[in-house]
Amino acid sequence: MKAIQVHEFGGPEVLKLEEIPTPKVGAGQVLVKVHAAGVNPYDTYMCKGTYAIKPALPYTPGSDAAGVVEAVGDGVKKVKAGDRVYTAKTISGAYAEYTLAEEGQLEKLPTNITFEQGAAVWVPYGTAFHALKQEAKVRAGEVVLVHGASGGVGSAAVQIARAEGLTVFGTAGTDRGLELIKKEGAHQAFNHTKQGYTDEIMKATGGKGVDIILEMLANVNLAADLKMLAQYGRVIVIGNRGEITINPRDLMGRRSSVRGFTLWALTDAEVKEIHAGLNAGFENGTLRPIIGKKMPLGEASRSHKEVLEPGSHGKIVLVP
Repeated sequence: MKAIQVHEFGGPEVLKLEEIPTPKVGAGQVLVKVHAAGVNPYDTYMCKGTYAIKPALPYTPGSDAAGVVEAVGDGVKKVKAGDRVYTAKTISGAYAEYTLAEEGQLEKLPTNITFEQGAAVWVPYGTAFHALKQEAKVRAGEVVLVHGASGGVGSAAVQIARAEGLTVFGTAGTDRGLELIKKEGAHQAFNHTKQGYTDEIMKATGGKGVDIILEMLANVNLAADLKMLAQYGRVIVIGNRGEITINPRDLMGRRSSVRGFTLWALTDAEVKEIHAGLNAGFENGTLRPIIGKKMPLGEASRSHKEVLEPGSHGKIVLVP
């Protein structure tokens, strides 16, 4: 099969399209013919060797794929050959024509969700659901600010928060992104490249501040975030690319908090709840993965450049 291989840690240039043996299923495993693979920022960090998880070389990147079950190993009962599925992690990597996964690493794909949308489920929607429901423990009527709301995680968070009855604010850096945010359910959208945009957000809350902030770039925004929180407000750190100095008094006076997480540390119970919540949303139409760009598998290196560029608009997926 064709697959992307990484033989040394580095930038996008280390991603190589190669012919490698198709994985064979073992007991409890499932082989999936990949129709689309999702590209996530963490894929780029892992490729550089700077992520918390450092795979053994060589490896095939990617955790998010969607496709059709090709074969199942002994003991597999959840799916059968021919089923449409999406993965939440894999054994062999998603950037390939076929991927091997444990039975517990995949879910059936709702009939109204395309393969490209299925490849945009686990990391974006799993992250957004976990941040809002399990970390922030949001309540209907609260105000949430989603930074970078036009990206994969951001647009997922806007949809989930709106469905949960929150007042949703979102930020983006382009007119196209701002339009997407409002289309997907944000009550108000703010341009985070505009000087003074945080003042506009505070004005929109009547000076009370926001209850929850989903932070995609903490090394840039966290200090300002703390000043926008309402009493008992909480910041959930989803993304970060460096250090930042904050004033803890901004937390103390508001009795607020900052929490961080990694999707890889979820418990089995949390994963089960996430899948149940997401699948219900996909089936009733409140959750709709946004595909910003489809690229051939051989252009994986370009996808790793573009996924980190400003002005994100939905999800980038690779198509074998």
